[in-house]
Amino acid sequence: MKQTLLLLVGLTSALFIQAQTTKGTTTNTSTKAKADWSKLDLSSRPGDHFMIQYGSDMWLGKPDSVRTGGFSRHFNLYFMLDKPFKSDPHYSLGIGAGIGSSNMFFTNTYVNLKANTAKLPFTRVDSADHFKKFKLTTIALEIPVEIRHFSDPEHPGKSWKWAAGVKVGTVLKSYTKGKNLENKAGSSIYGNTYIVKESNKRFMNGTVLALTGRFGYGIFSVGAQYNLIGVLKDGTGPAMNKFSFGFTISGL
Repeated sequence: MKQTLLLLVGLTSALFIQAQTTKGTTTNTSTKAKADWSKLDLSSRPGDHFMIQYGSDMWLGKPDSVRTGGFSRHFNLYFMLDKPFKSDPHYSLGIGAGIGSSNMFFTNTYVNLKANTAKLPFTRVDSADHFKKFKLTTIALEIPVEIRHFSDPEHPGKSWKWAAGVKVGTVLKSYTKGKNLENKAGSSIYGNTYIVKESNKRFMNGTVLALTGRFGYGIFSVGAQYNLIGVLKDGTGPAMNKFSFGFTISGL
């Protein structure tokens, strides 16, 4: 965890320096007057807001034995604070906290979280009783940090914008959910309302550390996230990293 925090500080510092360097790019011989940002009126710009994210998830580096399928997806909700840079209000620091969730769906595969084994089993069940729908869900408490840029800082709702940053967090819960148990012929055994949930975090990596980026206009943006830390703990299964892309709705 100490190394994770040091990496987070380093990444955030690098983003801050990059933003400061970009907005202040002038040569020593430049005769242009320093920009006067005091005329910008930011009184109507919100200092806090919600950020909602929805989109697709995938595990990079997964072997053929890990048969994900369907629309694997995430839903994230954060409460954010936005602090414009006094030196240049086109840039701001966004920081907040909230919940991130990921739902990975599988095709005729049973993920046995309760297994008393060293590695997490991903068992093919094509020729056995299996759930018509089966997913693995993780829920995490996350802290997103962003460096943001606005083309029009006075009117963020009518502004082009980009943001780059990191997310750090901890996994709160991990569980599988199977719905509608079928036999190998595809006939339902107990009806389509039959549901089984199994919860265990033993195999899952408990730390979230991800790079994020997004681009958009007004309250809408598209973006991506790459988790630097693997989905599973070292030695408990294949080395896989989650990659996400999707849409963000945010006041800033």
